[in-house]
Amino acid sequence: MIVFRNADPRWPFLWEDAGQPAGRYNAASDGPAQYFADTPDGAWAEFIRHAEIADLDELLDAKRSLWGVEITDDVPATSALPLAIATGDRNSYPACQNYARSLRNKGQNRIDERSAALVPGGARGQRVDKGLQEGPARDGTIIVIFDYLPENTGWCISTGSPPAHVLAITKQF
Repeated sequence: MIVFRNADPRWPFLWEDAGQPAGRYNAASDGPAQYFADTPDGAWAEFIRHAEIADLDELLDAKRSLWGVEITDDVPATSALPLAIATGDRNSYPACQNYARSLRNKGQNRIDERSAALVPGGARGQRVDKGLQEGPARDGTIIVIFDYLPENTGWCISTGSPPAHVLAITKQF
């Protein structure tokens, strides 16, 4: 399975130690937590939301690398996290972190959840039919793997600014 993530182009695309800053599903001491999206737009939206980029000038100043990363097709347990928490603002982070910690304590090292950074239906992509058209609406998914992943291969897809169209599908804080 190929998933997507963005990274600062000065650094590797995966975390190798526990020095990772806190995120939705990891406290500062819980790392590494590898965050992926099921679509490139989802990976860009996660960055845009996290960096609180709200306008085109800020977006054009952002320099990131987008990576396609191969992961296993493991199917995690069905989520018990309420959608309002999984897609909430920063106030929902402690509940998400506690939920992730409880799953890790039970031996689960992967979480698949609805993307908090994409608006509902925002993972639609595009199709070509008499020109470029929007694809059918679908919700984006994030995949978080709590592990070092030295065996996983990634490919740098692009380096530069996120595409402008992602601003319109990003659910800001």
